[in-house]
Amino acid sequence: MNKRTIVFLHVALWAFMFISPLPYLRSSGFSLLHYVMNSMSPLLMMVVFYMNYLWLTPKYFGTDKYRYYWLVNVLMVTVLGIFLHYWMAQVHLYFDTPPQVKPRYPRTIDAIIFILRDIFSLAVSAAVATAVILAMKWQHNEDARLKAEAARADAELSNLRSQINPHFLLNTLNNIYALTTFDAARAQEAIQQLSKLLRHLLYDNQEQQVNLSDEVLFLENYISLMKIRLTPNVDVTVNVDIPKEPVKVAPLVAVSLIENAFKHGVSPTEPSFIHISITADKTHVVADIRNSNHPKAETDRSGHGIGLQQVQRRLDLNYPGRYQWQRGVSEDGKIYSSIIKIEL
Repeated sequence: MNKRTIVFLHVALWAFMFISPLPYLRSSGFSLLHYVMNSMSPLLMMVVFYMNYLWLTPKYFGTDKYRYYWLVNVLMVTVLGIFLHYWMAQVHLYFDTPPQVKPRYPRTIDAIIFILRDIFSLAVSAAVATAVILAMKWQHNEDARLKAEAARADAELSNLRSQINPHFLLNTLNNIYALTTFDAARAQEAIQQLSKLLRHLLYDNQEQQVNLSDEVLFLENYISLMKIRLTPNVDVTVNVDIPKEPVKVAPLVAVSLIENAFKHGVSPTEPSFIHISITADKTHVVADIRNSNHPKAETDRSGHGIGLQQVQRRLDLNYPGRYQWQRGVSEDGKIYSSIIKIEL
């Protein structure tokens, strides 16, 4: 809530409090002096409210110095409540009672009841001021917490990016290095593809969201580079069905899954396959990656197992509560599938 709105609400509230006695005064014969003297009640309520709003609650209650808060409030409300009762008794005596008639509330018990009533109304004003300050403080703390969480999430995403880039580049450079030994022309083409990938990593990857078409092009180039070292017994297919209209997604969510497919889905001796499907409409994106399952030996620690953890964390940060991820090995142990469905 901005400052202008807060000021408007304060002015509207106290305008109502000061104007509300007017219908009663008009019915009993209105005079400016009568109105001014009757305005003592909202005036003292205003004093109590802003004493708590501007001083007591922020300085004492809001800093756990409750004793001073209660002591000053009890004294202030009690003294002003007694004063208000006798002030209003004089107003009634002056305007409502003929001189020969006794005051309106002569009995002690009546005086005590009306003093308690005035003290209660002033105490309510103090309580409302304290509640408003505490609510504003809670809202401020909540906003600060949300900003801190957002900053932490941004920092974590940046950290994930820094982890992905070296790992990805290491694999790609190894593939190009292997290619240079038997096909220099293809190696040059691969280096050109790598430059496009680097452009995506250096620029698009820094954005919170990128066009799905750009992300798909990045993945297709990446797959093309990963295929360099494959033997003819590996069947790699890529199916893409996305709308022509721009669809925004978080970058680099699926690249680790594709990397895992090439790492665990390829056998140097047995027939293998990697089937990749990316489909989308205006409300959902689905990445379906399936590969033959050829688990690496325990001694093979390439990648250090961080790929799936990165995917999970990126999904949690970018699409909290808006994604489904089904992954695992088939019952016969021959196929590994990873299917992510994201709600846009």
